[in-house]
Amino acid sequence: MSFPSFAGAHTALITPFQEDGSLDEAALTRLVESQVAAGISGVIPVGTTGESPTLSHEEHAKVIEITVKAAAKRILVIAGTGSNATTEAVELTKEAEKLGADASLQVAPYYNKPSAEGLYRHFRKVADSVAIPIVLYSIPGRCGIEIPVSVVVRLAADCPNVVAIKEAGGSVERVNQLRAALPESFQILSGDDSLTLPFMASGAVGVISVASNIIPAEVQGLVESFLKGDMTKAQELHARYYPLFRDLFIEPNPVPIKTALAAKGICAGNVRLPLCEMTDLNRDVLMKTLRSIGIL
Repeated sequence: MSFPSFAGAHTALITPFQEDGSLDEAALTRLVESQVAAGISGVIPVGTTGESPTLSHEEHAKVIEITVKAAAKRILVIAGTGSNATTEAVELTKEAEKLGADASLQVAPYYNKPSAEGLYRHFRKVADSVAIPIVLYSIPGRCGIEIPVSVVVRLAADCPNVVAIKEAGGSVERVNQLRAALPESFQILSGDDSLTLPFMASGAVGVISVASNIIPAEVQGLVESFLKGDMTKAQELHARYYPLFRDLFIEPNPVPIKTALAAKGICAGNVRLPLCEMTDLNRDVLMKTLRSIGIL
């Protein structure tokens, strides 16, 4: 079974909303087109950054459909279709496959905190339901659980289409453990912009990025520089944009990145409750950073 390489930078897309709270389909299309033009490797619609918890099933499918159409096979589309209900994750993933997504991003089930065996069965059920590749997503800060290395190893061995993991636990040691335990063909992606460089030094092949919503060429350049062995260039880009990587998380994602995109005139900064606008103090911090690195 042949699957695409996930080496590179992939943007965790925001979902643009209009002033009345409805999907801004035109803004989403423009955003995807700008990502393609910047040379990004792929995009992830309806992940956490896309505010998937607040989207209806119909909106979820519509965002994937628009993204696939706009990408037009020029870049990868890795649809966020995870859930803490296995049946729902299966349904969403089947729908994404039908809509033309190239792969699925599967977050660990949140809130119900399954055992290691429960996690294995959950992900295997999803993987067995489709032919597209599955990218696991471990983010214990949001889910309350980490996908154990042993479970990732079992899934890699038992499910031919479980081929990668987005690692957002913040630990270089965890990346080292994964890399040592998994086949070389299994790919690891950083889930944190600020840790892309150290994670790649430990065996990751790229990043699923929030910052690349606004600086896609620069994040892609950082990853490509490292992959080509140009550590000096990669370190320069990391140092220059680290303040942005940091300040995009001074309030819950995706509020700061949407605020930044709105300031640049790319799309409106509207979010859906329970998220809300940034405090004036934090917004001032973010605007100062955007100006200092030349984005504004």
